[in-house]
Amino acid sequence: MIQSLRKKFIGATMLSLLLVLLVILGAVNLVSFRKTVADADLILRLLSDNHGAFPKQMNPAMEGGPNNPREQRDNRPMGRVAFSPETPYESRFFWVTVDQTGSTVSADMANIAAVDAQTAEQYAQTVLSRGKGSGFLEHYRYLVSEQDNGIRIIFLDCGRSLEGFQTTLLASLGVAAAALGGVFVLLLFLSGRIVKPMAESYEKQRQFITDAGHEIKTPLTIIGADADLLELELGENEWLTDVRRQTQRLTDLTRDLIYLSRMDEEKPAVQFVEFPLSDVVEETAQSFLALARQQERTIKLSIQPMLSLTGSEKDIRQLVSILLDNALKYSVPQSEIHLSLEKGPKSIRLCVCNAIQQPISREQLGRLFDRFYRVDGSRNSSTGGYGLGLAIASGIVAAHRGKIRAESPQGHTLMITASFPAGNGATRN
Repeated sequence: MIQSLRKKFIGATMLSLLLVLLVILGAVNLVSFRKTVADADLILRLLSDNHGAFPKQMNPAMEGGPNNPREQRDNRPMGRVAFSPETPYESRFFWVTVDQTGSTVSADMANIAAVDAQTAEQYAQTVLSRGKGSGFLEHYRYLVSEQDNGIRIIFLDCGRSLEGFQTTLLASLGVAAAALGGVFVLLLFLSGRIVKPMAESYEKQRQFITDAGHEIKTPLTIIGADADLLELELGENEWLTDVRRQTQRLTDLTRDLIYLSRMDEEKPAVQFVEFPLSDVVEETAQSFLALARQQERTIKLSIQPMLSLTGSEKDIRQLVSILLDNALKYSVPQSEIHLSLEKGPKSIRLCVCNAIQQPISREQLGRLFDRFYRVDGSRNSSTGGYGLGLAIASGIVAAHRGKIRAESPQGHTLMITASFPAGNGATRN
């Protein structure tokens, strides 16, 4: 249990850190990518406004126009922003003009060396087929604009910018991976110290239950033996019968507590072997048929034959007994209890379903497998239960690498399903 808690703590911490890093790095890289796209679009608009070429005058005062930038700042057209004088020499671009039929009218590859006329025409046809006004084609950012003699498609080489963005992205991912690895290593060392006080407290509690249980066994045995001797001398009477009944109840409770304590150990000493699961379930269920008739219930069995499981046959028998005993105690008289065993694609499912008198809320369903929890808040002992049966069932299923859950699909029925990995999935490591 402590190891499971430690793993959950490490997992939750790593997941939280991963989500934070993803949000931060995602935001940073998204802003960087949008800045790259925005800069490219501004250059493309400038080229489009100047008929596919940079203005002859390029200086930082181009906001609003080259003649009187201050006066025309408020009326500057789109794309008239401050550019570096080196922008025309740093930018690699080409454009293609096509008519309404899609035929190439003119093209300009003077400002790029990596693209010839034929490739430029292919790029233009690809852009036209997309039907978008702007976007990326490979590492080229393009802009489609209407011209007097047709449609001009301007391509700007963004290879260096995209490579820089990719380098930043990969570097940030590398840093994030290194940070996650470092935190994981630290957690491996520190988590042990963090859960150590809890582990010590839990171990003392478990040891106390085990020791107290063994100490209680002796006086209970003596009380039972004395009651038998008194019955031989005095004969049967209601007081001795009550003493023996309560002694047996306390003995059963002590046994269950010791069993749960042993199941909480990190490596319980249980031998797992392959056994015929179908036969074991059917044999165990058959022993409850007569008891069910006495209590005016009926047990219906639906067991798929020839199923086997690698695990503890004794524990599985106890699991079936707990589920059927629970169904008999809390089911409605004159009702049917359904027990089914079947193999699915990935698991073997053992299910017990019975009718109940009062609906069970979702919160109550989630607590059915807690120790000492009973739906009946009055703690009425008429049913003979202590609230430990389903907790033991949950421990048995967990020891077999399975899952158990409780459902109330119709509100007036309780269905408890235990699922075990099919094949050799139930073997212990």
